[in-house]
Amino acid sequence: MIYRFRIILDAKEDIFRDIEIDSENTLEEFHNSITQSFGFEGQEMASFYVSNEQWEQGEEIALFDVSEGVDSIRIMNETSIDDVANKNETRLLYVYDFLSMWTFLVELADIAEAEPGKTYPNLMFSHGEIPDEAPEKEFKAEKTDGNEEEDFDDEFDHEDYGDLDFDENWN
Repeated sequence: MIYRFRIILDAKEDIFRDIEIDSENTLEEFHNSITQSFGFEGQEMASFYVSNEQWEQGEEIALFDVSEGVDSIRIMNETSIDDVANKNETRLLYVYDFLSMWTFLVELADIAEAEPGKTYPNLMFSHGEIPDEAPEKEFKAEKTDGNEEEDFDDEFDHEDYGDLDFDENWN
């Protein structure tokens, strides 16, 4: 089966790519298709995350296992696309370059039969230009009691450090 995905850059502007790929391809092959379609060199670390209807981050599927034997995780070249996406589970998150945090919303839009003579993966449609830098993310504290977000101590006074009896030449 051929999966048709829309990959949307998580940004204010509309920037997306529509890619069709064989459902039996690995996530590594899908990763390569995404990086090429957006014009990345493909040299940075990346991960897919299983997601739900609210785009919440679930299980990670990484490009490489860097866990050093502690709680090993799934890796892209051992995971087929149809293992994580199907008619009922249509959403994934994709993060490329953990220093820049390019974040993409990946949604399965359609499932079709392969067309004879057509090669896959196939970039079907491209909209918008990727910016020079990854869009900034706004990170918020988790809600503490369900009603308000936890804030930093606004009453903290940096001058309170003045009388801690540190020796001025401690080093």
